[in-house]
Amino acid sequence: MKVSEAMTAQVATATPQTTIAEVARTMAQIESGAVPVMEDGKVVGLITDRDIVIRVVAKGDSVDGPVSEVMSDDVESCSEDDNVADAAAKMGNHQIRRLVVLNDQGKLAGILSLGDIAQDYGAKAVGK
Repeated sequence: MKVSEAMTAQVATATPQTTIAEVARTMAQIESGAVPVMEDGKVVGLITDRDIVIRVVAKGDSVDGPVSEVMSDDVESCSEDDNVADAAAKMGNHQIRRLVVLNDQGKLAGILSLGDIAQDYGAKAVGK
């Protein structure tokens, strides 16, 4: 099965200047724990609900700052044409729960999460 068949294609995005509070509200509205951060049409980071809790809330910092201060900028990605099993293996190797999915032009196509794989590929692949 291809990644494009399992991924979430409709993805909300942020810019590096978007505030942490704005991203948190977006996450609540779309019921997602991750938002890609885009600049000039390219993915430059990923902000997760965990980033917000660990890097902001737990430290007592303000949520009014830009996401660029707390996002992860070492984003792992895969192609929408990749095999889901290969993407799942990449997640396991990097101990991550999500991959940014890029199209042939290197543009954001979606996000592949462990939940997507569990739902569309089977719990057996997630267990591996």
